[in-house]
Amino acid sequence: MAKEKDVKTNAMRILDRSKISYKVNTYECSEFIDGVHIADMLKQPHECSFKTLVAQGKSGGYYVFALPIEEELDLKKAARSVGEKSVELLHVKDINKVTGYIRGGCTPLGMKKQYPTVVDSSAEKFDEIIISGGRLGSQIFLDPKDLVKVTGGKFEDIIFE
Repeated sequence: MAKEKDVKTNAMRILDRSKISYKVNTYECSEFIDGVHIADMLKQPHECSFKTLVAQGKSGGYYVFALPIEEELDLKKAARSVGEKSVELLHVKDINKVTGYIRGGCTPLGMKKQYPTVVDSSAEKFDEIIISGGRLGSQIFLDPKDLVKVTGGKFEDIIFE
């Protein structure tokens, strides 16, 4: 049986197929609290640690938003960024059904479908950001421009000022 850290997630396989350079970090995670707790536990900077939120637009479409872990998604800006009148965050109980991921392991890469993706423009100032690796206890470090490229996404200001 393969060692735990050798197990690739869908997100990692997509990066491999796209020949995108990334690093993986694994850690013990018996219970997910939130990204700030994980970053503090691993002594990682909050501003380049990104969480993934999924929202549904008034049209019924799903959208993926990646933003710094301490920040809050501005639903009006988010809706504008994807051309919707409004968006609502997906309820925790629906995350797995829509994305294939669980809370705390959700990442913009490798969902059941590739939904339109918006990465907060604050990511552009970093050479590397940290996102979930696609399961609890797994992180991916990569260039935010590569994340936008592989998801077909875009950078926009989507957080509260």
